Parts: sequence; structure tokens; C-alpha cells
Amino acid sequence: MLKVEGINQFYGQSHILWDLDMHVEEGKCTVLMGRNGVGKTTLLNSIMGQLKTTTGAMLFEGQDLTKLSVEQRPGIGIGYVPQGRQIFPLMTVEENLQIGLPVLPRGQRFIAPYIFDLFPVLKDMLSRRGGDLSGGQQQQLAIARALVVNPKLLILDEPTEGIQPNIVREIGDIIGKLNDQLNLTVLLVEQKLPFARRVGDNFCILDRGRRVAQGAMADLDDKLVRQYLTV
Repeated sequence: MLKVEGINQFYGQSHILWDLDMHVEEGKCTVLMGRNGVGKTTLLNSIMGQLKTTTGAMLFEGQDLTKLSVEQRPGIGIGYVPQGRQIFPLMTVEENLQIGLPVLPRGQRFIAPYIFDLFPVLKDMLSRRGGDLSGGQQQQLAIARALVVNPKLLILDEPTEGIQPNIVREIGDIIGKLNDQLNLTVLLVEQKLPFARRVGDNFCILDRGRRVAQGAMADLDDKLVRQYLTV
């Protein structure tokens, strides 16, 4: 579904991503892994158009993403939950959810009922301000907001960071349902190895801006973990 081919990315004079190749399989959860500072979020920002691609190609269902603006990417079926959630704290839950509706065709601009099936707590909090929610509830709101645009690909940047264990389990269950029941493709950045193993079908490991390993989650062995993931 998503192919990244030969991407290079820079911050000023610093070369962050080096000839990076990665593929995300349709209907599966691919976990992007690596220690802090290896370029994971930079790659996501490149996919979403928040960073201009220097060289290389990014294809989403065969369409060249590099020719699309940031605003156009949700409209072709990409939902994004950034690190830190970035909900609007002074807006209500309902207003946060409605933010993405204008990218949909006019007759489809409504919040799909399945979103409240996945996140029933949000249905009871529609009039509450986003900033008044707990961290776990804010993360659920951020994921729900990304789902409102009916994405084919959902990108999550460390959704379990700072979240209580029971909500982490719920998020894992939700990712499983999105894959299995809705055939939604997920690209997940995750530091917690047990969570990654639980929800991921495939993995891709970055080290110093380069892809050093990619494969089925069952092939993520102790040697790779020690070499590239342990601190």
C-alpha cells in the first residue's frame, strides 16, 4: 500500500534519513522501531508532507505523495496521530472530531457510528473540552479524530507514550479490530517491545537514519533487539 524508496531527508546541514526504503503491507500493522533519534518521526513527517522530500519517492496505492500538499493527504486516505496527540484543548470532544470532516465528500461529512463503538467513552464526553480529558482519553480522541476521515492507512506515532496500562491494552485491541474487521492498514511507531510484538504483523528497524532490518514480526529475534532496540 505504501512504498518509500530511496528517501533522503535533512535538517539544515544534518543528514537524517539515508536512502531509506520501506514498504507497508495492506491490511496489516507494520511497526517502525528504533532507538530515540534514529529518524522515525522524521520519516512520518515526510510521509505526511510536513517535511519536503529531498530525494526519493513515496507511493501510496501507486500515487506519488511528493506531489501532494499536507492538506491533500488526508483526502486520499491517510490518517495521522502525531506524537503527543495534539488535540485542541479548548474545543469540545465533538468539535475535535469534526475538524477533519471537510476533507470528505459533502454527503459523507458525519462521524461514523463505529468510532463510538470503538471508543464508547467519547460518546459520553462529546460536550467536554479536550483539555479536561485524561491522557488516555485524549489519546483515544486523537485516534478517533484520525479515523473520522475514513482512512485506508492510519499512522500512529507512539500512541502508548505516557498512557496507563489499561488504556494501552485497549489501544492494542482497537488496532487489532481495525486490521481484522475493517482491513485498515496501520503504520505504528512504538518503543514498547511487548506491545509491538502483540499488535504488529511486520516490523521495520531504523538505525542512524537507515533501514537495518525489516520482516515479519515473528522474525524479530533477540539479536536484532539487543543490537538495535535495547538502551
